[in-house]
Amino acid sequence: MKMSDLRHIDVFDKVLIHSLESSLYQLSVVVNGKEDYVYKDTGVFLTSHNKLDLQSLFTDKIVSEMVLCHQSAYDEMVGQPVRSGPNLLEVPIGRAPLSL
Repeated sequence: MKMSDLRHIDVFDKVLIHSLESSLYQLSVVVNGKEDYVYKDTGVFLTSHNKLDLQSLFTDKIVSEMVLCHQSAYDEMVGQPVRSGPNLLEVPIGRAPLSL
């Protein structure tokens, strides 16, 4: 979903801020049950080093759920069984005001 399209949507089922690595975040949204990653109008995925910048995009929107997501690449241990499902961790981050 393009950033320009995101601005025209008022209601979101879920906003997911994906933690990719140390202080690098990527954004996806769920609208009408369909998840889409958000990208700039230039075609590059929207990323930020500040998750509050991504949260602030939804200040005047209706968001049912906002979460911070992390998927570990280090869940394999020597001698452990192969994981049967994803290891995605979702932490609710709420809708607290973003300014003082």
